[in-house]
Amino acid sequence: MKEFLQLMRRFVSPYKKYIGWAIVLNVLSAVFNVFSFTLLIPILNILFKTGEGAKVYHFMEWGSDDLKDVVINNFYYYVTRLIEIHGPIMTLLFMGLFLAFMTMLKTSCYFGSSAIMIPLRTGVVRDIRIMVYSKVMHLPLGFFSQERKGDIIARMSGDVGEIENSITSSLDMLLKNPILILLYFATLIITSWQLTLFTIVVLPVMGWLMGKVGKKLKRQSLEAQGKWSDTMSQLEETLGGLRIIKAFIAEDKMVDRFTKCSNELRDATNKVAIRQALAHPMSEFLGTLLIVLVLWFGGMLILGDEHSSLEAPTFIFYMVILYSIINPLKEFAKAGYNIPKGLASMERVDKILKAENPIKEPANPLPLHGMNHNIEFKDVSFSYDGKRDVLKHINLVVPKGQTIALVGQSGSGKSTLVDLLPRYHDIHFGEIMIDGVSTKNFRIHDLRGLIGNVNQEAILFNDTFFNNIAFGVENATLEQVMEAAKIANAHDFIMETEHGYNTNIGDRGGKLSGGQRQRISIARAILKNPPILILDEATSALDTESERLVQEALERLMKTRTTIAIAHRLSTIKNADEICVLYEGEIVERGKHEALLDKDGYYKRLNDMQSLS
Repeated sequence: MKEFLQLMRRFVSPYKKYIGWAIVLNVLSAVFNVFSFTLLIPILNILFKTGEGAKVYHFMEWGSDDLKDVVINNFYYYVTRLIEIHGPIMTLLFMGLFLAFMTMLKTSCYFGSSAIMIPLRTGVVRDIRIMVYSKVMHLPLGFFSQERKGDIIARMSGDVGEIENSITSSLDMLLKNPILILLYFATLIITSWQLTLFTIVVLPVMGWLMGKVGKKLKRQSLEAQGKWSDTMSQLEETLGGLRIIKAFIAEDKMVDRFTKCSNELRDATNKVAIRQALAHPMSEFLGTLLIVLVLWFGGMLILGDEHSSLEAPTFIFYMVILYSIINPLKEFAKAGYNIPKGLASMERVDKILKAENPIKEPANPLPLHGMNHNIEFKDVSFSYDGKRDVLKHINLVVPKGQTIALVGQSGSGKSTLVDLLPRYHDIHFGEIMIDGVSTKNFRIHDLRGLIGNVNQEAILFNDTFFNNIAFGVENATLEQVMEAAKIANAHDFIMETEHGYNTNIGDRGGKLSGGQRQRISIARAILKNPPILILDEATSALDTESERLVQEALERLMKTRTTIAIAHRLSTIKNADEICVLYEGEIVERGKHEALLDKDGYYKRLNDMQSLS
């Protein structure tokens, strides 16, 4: 319950007004319900005792005696008057119509209390979903190297959906049922304190039995949600790797993996569902058992004591109220079953929401409007796991307007080095400076605003050409987008499509060739017009013709910009102002293309291998 209350404080606070109205309407619904049931007593006690021996009631002044006795006496008095004036049949009709009217008021309030909770339920789920998405947007890249994309998707879909199904849907029950239970219990105590005392003694035993059944539900729900994440991860990997799966004729193998995953999910879900399914029949049985015990004890009071204050019609009314309390108790128990499931899902969602972001904004950021002199990597070392250094004591100066190329074997630390500049990761040792000021002293937004990226894999979105090129640039005009596309050699093939710049390019640009995707990526960087440009193997995956077009676009883009280029094809960086050769996280050689060839070192071997190939 403590976890649940903390959850309510976190997410329900903005919707307090809905809870207030729901409480008011639930109280009215309960009052109308109890009041309508009280009509049973005069109907049974007077309507069918109108002959000889029927008790005669006289009007009592309000406040002249015990309030309970006055209310009951005067109620009977008015019903007796109705019988005298209109007869028993018409009185029965009046009582029935009044009962219907009270029921209409009760159901109207009940509907109102449920309807007013809907904005709260949907609002809480929306807030959680937006919070998770926003957190994902602001977490560092290192977080996602440890998490599976499918697992994150599962938490945003399945787990958030489970929170809606179990916790927010239980809110209505948790607001309504305690009110009903309290009001019904107050009515039971007023009607017969002896019977109610007996009920209170028996009830905790039944509550304990219900608690034993629901004890393991949270742990089993965590297990089931974990299996759901595995299934989503499997699906995400399959969709992302369909080409390879088909190329290696591995369809059956993947189906077997998915079947195994689905069977484990089914087994875990079965355990949770069976334990949940037990809640209703068990509460039904325990409720009936309670009624039987109370019937027996009430029968003893009536039959065993001739002077008992409990009359048969009052006892029937008591049993009706007691039976009415069973349903709120069952729903309360059901909420007790649902909440652990939701808390298990919330625990998984909190793994994202409470994930710490090690990349901190400076307390007093310095302004950054451009780069005037250089970028400097000063004795930079970095490791992902805190154990093995990926980069070791890197010292590098990138003067304004120059192109610095990084070459070396795969895994030598080239991509990691350029990822440190926009602070996708934070360095553990050393310093990265722009114009002599550490990048940690600038706002991350300002720092990344200076940098444009063109990667080996052109990352595009399922949107139009226009929106992909204008991505990240506010209020870009069609003329500006077209100019950027022309510089990137992309305008001609865009105009050949059905709707030109308003043509959708498909999921991840799936309707385009590799060269076309890369040129759209370059047009996006051109439109951003950054002073610093990072090229991460931008042409390595292209054919010769596409490479020529992309290279032309890149050369236009690199003019007047400070560029750090990662390249496997040495032919693309021959004209760089300086080439740095990385080997196992260290710069082992540096210089211009011809000078490095003359050294007859590692760069020369790389060049010779590419010439032979």
